[in-house]
Amino acid sequence: MSTVTAPPRTLPRAFWALWVCQLVNRLGSFVQPFLVLYLTQDRHLSAGTAGAVAAAVGAGSVVSQLVGGWLSDRVGRRATMLVCFFGTAAALILLGSARSMPMIWAAAFAVGLLGDLFRPAVQATVADLLQPGERVRAYGLLFWAINLGFSVSTVSAGVLASLGYGLLFWLNAATSVVAGIVIWTMVPESRPKLEEGTTRRPLLPVVLRDRVFLTMALIEVGYATIYFQGYSTLPLAMAHDGLRASWYGTVIALNGIVIVLLQPLLNKWLTRFDRPKLLAVSMLVVGLGFGLGAIVHSVWGYALSVAVWSIGEIGFAAVIGAVFADLAPADLRGGYMGVSGMAFGLGTVIGPLAGPNALQHLGATTTWIGVALLGVVVFIAQYALSPAIHARSAQNAATA
Repeated sequence: MSTVTAPPRTLPRAFWALWVCQLVNRLGSFVQPFLVLYLTQDRHLSAGTAGAVAAAVGAGSVVSQLVGGWLSDRVGRRATMLVCFFGTAAALILLGSARSMPMIWAAAFAVGLLGDLFRPAVQATVADLLQPGERVRAYGLLFWAINLGFSVSTVSAGVLASLGYGLLFWLNAATSVVAGIVIWTMVPESRPKLEEGTTRRPLLPVVLRDRVFLTMALIEVGYATIYFQGYSTLPLAMAHDGLRASWYGTVIALNGIVIVLLQPLLNKWLTRFDRPKLLAVSMLVVGLGFGLGAIVHSVWGYALSVAVWSIGEIGFAAVIGAVFADLAPADLRGGYMGVSGMAFGLGTVIGPLAGPNALQHLGATTTWIGVALLGVVVFIAQYALSPAIHARSAQNAATA
């Protein structure tokens, strides 16, 4: 693989403020992992209703990607992030105090909608602040902060939940406010200014004509379909092999451990490679990692599978934002990031539907081989698209 310009030793202060926001926000992510338990135990809803409310949060999150991208281009990155963090705090408090079902539904959707507005705004801000050669390192550091914070929060949330679910909502809201204050005080607006006499183009007509970007988005749907087998098909396959549910918890926890330990070590090394091709290889590693499920049936075998696809996930997460930033025109960078987030969200819907059904009707071996083959398909598609991505990146750099 070809090399790219090495990143500088230091990243700007505004980037580290974003890094702190990601860490703080994930450290306080107490509500989502325990939302269904809260609704069934504290609000005495049925399991089906509680699951539907949790799905409302997910629906809001998918819509949020497009809305957040549009706002970050039209209103500004900083304003979008402030609306996200302060709005999420209010929505969490509302959800924790809601008693009627209409209010619970509305608050759940608002938590999803407001809570993910920052994603395309943060990704666009990083692309605004940094040169292309610096972005892989930066996105990798953000990914590490997310996983570090979430790993800590899932453990601490279990302890805090024993003191009362209400405390989870207030602490989650408090961390959102802290993240908002960091943005308010330390992150300037970075949205590129338009040339005098020009207007900002509408997003969708540009996106729908962009075949390279749409192909990338379709590839991302395929990758997300593979990735979410880890949270849908994997626990069912382990149960089919006679392994206790607690072993699934141990095995899937290895994903966070691998990322937290290896991401800092691999981050600088990843910057040396051709980004689109590294993305292709990372997707292949994730697919083949899941494909190991066709031949393993023990806890140690599944742990090996998780470790392999976790390494691939590190490469994917570090590079995907940089690749989409290469494709995006500067004036629509936030919107492009939002559409890419929606593509990933679509895969999170397809994956949990396709995998368990394939497992039920085709069996574990065929299912995992199919997942591995999908990994090969997205690898080939992404690798073949690499020259077009490089051409677009050079074109955007010349325009900028």
